[in-house]
Amino acid sequence: MFAVIETGGKQYKVLEQDIIYVEKLNVEEGSEIVFDKVVAVSTDAGFKAGVPTVEGAKVTATVLKNGKNKKIYVMKYKPKKNEKKKIGHRQPYTKVQITKIEA
Repeated sequence: MFAVIETGGKQYKVLEQDIIYVEKLNVEEGSEIVFDKVVAVSTDAGFKAGVPTVEGAKVTATVLKNGKNKKIYVMKYKPKKNEKKKIGHRQPYTKVQITKIEA
């Protein structure tokens, strides 16, 4: 049994007990969160695709951690102008464990 959920402008295919990293959510660590934007669900009875979402389907998850990814560096350079700039960025994320999929 799997589901395709949408959060943070991205879609994720999840199974029960999966651990995924999603865009930062405003929830505390250890709390439960419900994803109700379920795009598709596959069960023993068959596959259901939503238009745009599946009615009555939801995915429950537990928040494990809020954090930041490794730093990436971006260089801006303009030739013949003696101009260069180094910029760093750390993308925030929320680590989530899927506990239950309801179709």
